[in-house]
Amino acid sequence: MLRTRTSLGGMVTAPHHLAAQAGRDVLREGGNAVEAMIAAAATIAVVYPHMNAIGGDGFWLIAEPGKDPVAIRACGGAAGLATPEFYRDLGHDKIPARGPLAALTVGGVIGGWIDAAKIAQKLGGKLPMSRLVADAVHHARIGVPITKSQHELTRDKMPELKDVPGYVATYAANGIPKIGDVLKQPALGATLERLGDVGLDDFYRGDIARTNAKGLEAVGSPLRLSDFENYHAKTMTPLSVKLSSGTVFNMVPPTQGTASLMILGLFDRLGVKTGEGFDHIHGVIEATKRAFIKRDAHIGDPDRMDIDPMLLLTDAMLAGEAAKIDMQSALPWPHVAKPGDTIWMGTADKNGTVVSYIQSIFWEFGSGIVVPETGVLWQNRGASFTLHDGPNQLGPNRLPFHTLNPAMARLNNGNVLTYGTMGGEGQPQTQAAVFTRHVMFGQDLQAAITAPRWLLGKTWGDETTTLKLENRFAPALIASLEKAGHAVEVVGDFEDMMGHAGGILMHANGMMEGATDPRADGVVAAL
Repeated sequence: MLRTRTSLGGMVTAPHHLAAQAGRDVLREGGNAVEAMIAAAATIAVVYPHMNAIGGDGFWLIAEPGKDPVAIRACGGAAGLATPEFYRDLGHDKIPARGPLAALTVGGVIGGWIDAAKIAQKLGGKLPMSRLVADAVHHARIGVPITKSQHELTRDKMPELKDVPGYVATYAANGIPKIGDVLKQPALGATLERLGDVGLDDFYRGDIARTNAKGLEAVGSPLRLSDFENYHAKTMTPLSVKLSSGTVFNMVPPTQGTASLMILGLFDRLGVKTGEGFDHIHGVIEATKRAFIKRDAHIGDPDRMDIDPMLLLTDAMLAGEAAKIDMQSALPWPHVAKPGDTIWMGTADKNGTVVSYIQSIFWEFGSGIVVPETGVLWQNRGASFTLHDGPNQLGPNRLPFHTLNPAMARLNNGNVLTYGTMGGEGQPQTQAAVFTRHVMFGQDLQAAITAPRWLLGKTWGDETTTLKLENRFAPALIASLEKAGHAVEVVGDFEDMMGHAGGILMHANGMMEGATDPRADGVVAAL
């Protein structure tokens, strides 16, 4: 049984142990939490390629001691050539989810590292970028053993990825890899080493940018060098909502951070006093439905939205929506859900800086496109655009809707909680499960993450829109949810579909508590 880990010198939690240890080693060498996160992010891109890559997007929340967090929005816009007409002229009535035409947005991950590195330096960070990517380079070159989840997803997704340029040569050159087989990525290692030596900007305005742009164009992607050259991440103020327990922060649009905050804001107003019973689980599920309805009506590219997202988080809005929740019966569902493949990681250092970070390629293995000269796997985030009118319609430089939303809370008792998960549509739901269990109902942090989870709707690897419950829930509770009108589907005991969550609680006295998800391959690494 996993137990919450504690330390005083620094802490990293990640869904793969090598990433957590890479960040921990940076802390040991005097690096701060932001530098540790860059090291962990580079490493996770190598050792967990089915879930994320440097050809994907990233979102940061960084909180200095005693201050509210700042956000880094590192998501790439659509190519200049990417228009509805472009796809219709090629015979498509929707954007393909795999292959060259799915690789239509610039990868923002490295841009986020650039902005994060500037913050790290302001916090006194002195470690060179070559050191921060060193573990990632090492693992790319000598190889890393294949995990169970990578084996299973390579096997399951091979029919739709086998003909995508670069995919098989990179991830299944000798057939479907078995658990424990060694994956080497020398081209990706060379790319990361160059970024460490000449600077991260080379990814957008240097040799790596030119190579990636040439390789993508050659296979039919609409991305061009000018799309890379014009890209910059953006540092900004995150969204927030005030709860009875403190203030919770999350990402701005085009992410679903608004929905994550709405769920907690609505549930907080229901007045539920105890956890794990019908009122807790039903209340969060019904709050989720209300939040998702608002999300889908309003959230997309922030330049094309018809509402300020903070208006969805006002007392009046939340009180009105909470009043519509029936605590005895379920609102009829289903709902059009959004898939996604992602990793979440958290870091904290001895000075009190805390980071919440999420890095993603959208679906498992993203578009599947790998530029052979650089080894960079490209996301398919642009497949979430629509070709019809609306806040998420495809257009040059527009930002697609994102399921990604790293979370952080500054609690009334002076503690700071950084937490999050992968899992597409399940991200806000798992965040709500962890937060309500730990903060509102006093459950141990690791217990809150290990506890059985639920998922309304579908996420990566799953197509049904039922209410899925891990089979460790009490039979009486399951029966009560069914009686209330929920379309219940009981699944396994520790399901990947429920996300790979984690969290770090920074106490006001400097002690850190960390937790990792038994559904993943991670650890809490600490000093």
